[in-house]
Amino acid sequence: MSTPKTVLLVDDDQAILELMRDFLEDEGFCVEAASDSRKALEALERIRIDCVLLDIMMPGQSGFDLCRHIRRTSETPILFLSARDEDMDKIRGFSLGADDYIVKSATPEEVVARIKAVLRRSGRKQHEHVLDFGQLVLDLKAHEASLDGKPLSLTPKEFDILCSLAEYPRQVFTYNQLLDRFWDGVGDKHTVTVHIGRLREKVEDNPSLPKWIVNVWGVGYRFEGVRK
Repeated sequence: MSTPKTVLLVDDDQAILELMRDFLEDEGFCVEAASDSRKALEALERIRIDCVLLDIMMPGQSGFDLCRHIRRTSETPILFLSARDEDMDKIRGFSLGADDYIVKSATPEEVVARIKAVLRRSGRKQHEHVLDFGQLVLDLKAHEASLDGKPLSLTPKEFDILCSLAEYPRQVFTYNQLLDRFWDGVGDKHTVTVHIGRLREKVEDNPSLPKWIVNVWGVGYRFEGVRK
C-alpha cells in the first residue's frame, strides 16, 4: 500500500483551508495547513511535503515570495490558488517555478484533480534526472554538465539557468522572467545578458553564433536542443 501524499495548504482564509482540507482528506491525502508564509516554511522544515497549494495575498511574505524561497532549495510541486485572474500574475507565478496556477472560482474537485495531475508529472520527472541532447548532457541529480563527453565548469547559477532553459526546449523565457527567478527581480536586462554571455562562452562552440542558447530579439532566450 502506497504512503499517502502530504499537501501543504497555505492561505490566510480559514474557510478555504477547511474546505480544501476536507476534500483532500476524502481523496486520501494528508494535509498540513498554514495561514502565512512563516508557518509554511516551518512546516516544510518539520515534515516531508509532497505538494504545496498556496495563495498569493497573505500577511507578511506574499505567495510569490514564498514560491521563490522554496524554489531556491526544493523542486517540491507548487500550485497557486488565487482570486487574482490577471495574466501577469499567472506569468509571474510560472516564471518563479510554479507547476500550476488555479483561480479560486475553480471547484474543489477541479483543484484536487489538478493536484493529482501535478504529482503524476512530478513523479515522472524524478525519474528523468538526465537531460541528454547528444553533445550536451545535463545530470540534474549530480549537478553536472558535459559537452562532447568533457565536463563543463559551471557556477551553480549558470547550471541552474542552463537546466531551466533546457527542461523546456524552444520555450521563450523573457528577460523579466529570468531576472525574477534567478535574481529575485533585482537588476535589469544587462544582468541577464552578461550571465548568458558567460554561459555561452562555456557551452557554445562559437558564442557569437550560438546553437544551444538562442536570443529572441527584444524578448529573451530559448534553448534549441532536441532530447535524445
